[in-house]
Amino acid sequence: MQTEAVRNVYEKIIRNMESVVIGRRESIHLAVIALLAKGHILLEDVPGSGKTLLAKSLAASVGCIFKRIQFTPDVLPSDITGINYFNMKTSEFEFSQGPIFANIVLADEINRATPKTQAGLLECMEERQVTIDTVTHRLAPPFMVIATQNPIDTQGVFPLPEAQLDRFTFKIPMQYTTHEDTVEILKTHQKEQPSLEPVVSAEEIVAAQSIIPDIFVHHDMMGYIVSLTEATRVHEGVMLGVSARGALTLMRAAQTIAAINSRNYVTPDDVKQAATPLMAHRLILRGSERIKKTAAEDIVADIVNNTTVPTEFLLS
Repeated sequence: MQTEAVRNVYEKIIRNMESVVIGRRESIHLAVIALLAKGHILLEDVPGSGKTLLAKSLAASVGCIFKRIQFTPDVLPSDITGINYFNMKTSEFEFSQGPIFANIVLADEINRATPKTQAGLLECMEERQVTIDTVTHRLAPPFMVIATQNPIDTQGVFPLPEAQLDRFTFKIPMQYTTHEDTVEILKTHQKEQPSLEPVVSAEEIVAAQSIIPDIFVHHDMMGYIVSLTEATRVHEGVMLGVSARGALTLMRAAQTIAAINSRNYVTPDDVKQAATPLMAHRLILRGSERIKKTAAEDIVADIVNNTTVPTEFLLS
């Protein structure tokens, strides 16, 4: 059964990451789902909450090329994508690849870069390619951007625009670990940070990714997904709701969740599981809703609870 291959890859990565990233089961789960769904993730929380560790652990679990970009206000788009330079020896222009030419790219503190630099990631994340001086360069699969940002910083930061946020499959708040988990972190890292070895290859990831689109999604289930996204556009607390791209991403995430549960069809529970981390950061809220810390999550939960679940597909 093809879904067993997806589940096998998922479980290998989960087990490997959990040996280092303590008390972050849900965050790890969403990160691996995003990888298998050909998506990207945005990790958000205060410094020292394990954002970079999670990103590096995911990259270390996969035998592929990993690059890290530390974003600052003086970073230029060409520092990310690469440049054409004139080679004096050959008297020709040559292309020098930037760090975006990797399989997993960590965009650390992405909101410290200027909007111009942030825009340099748009084509990379959506189309898996880079265009420089009218020449398009394809990015080798698998390709994933893991971005981090600190939500409490107000100086020297540039909030991500809607177009950028819409390209992230999930926005994952890390939050503080429990008392027991924090004690376990101290034990694990008492001497030095443990290192991880790859447990799956890039080829295995690409093979697993190719299975996801074949997971069956009934017509009524597609209607349910669209109904959820449409409900965000008419909610009284929302100024701008989830786009058609968001609906497609929700379907792909639900297909991935079905596959890692060894099913070849999507159920309403698969959609519900992905709904909040996938839809909440795509909402632009109105007035007073913006000051509530969990307003977007509460709105998505309200929409999920009040949207009728189709039953016809279960009988077909």
